[in-house]
Amino acid sequence: MTDSNYDEIMQLLCDRLSSLTNSNAQISPETNLISQLSIDSIKLLNLIMEVEDAFDISIPINALADVQTVRELVDLVHKIKSVSQ
Repeated sequence: MTDSNYDEIMQLLCDRLSSLTNSNAQISPETNLISQLSIDSIKLLNLIMEVEDAFDISIPINALADVQTVRELVDLVHKIKSVSQ
């Protein structure tokens, strides 16, 4: 998988996270989804469904247990997308 695909995933997630949060928080790869963006389980599931549709992948719910930052979520999506091709 190329870096442009990784960047594409990062951009999509940052864009979606911006629209999901009501804050003007600057979203970076190190941004914590829960403590900084107040992403609850409903918002997270909506985000995951959008990502799955956008990249035609399936993300196991148990894989999200270790995800805390934007970068960790991008890494997870990138890894699943790489395996599914």
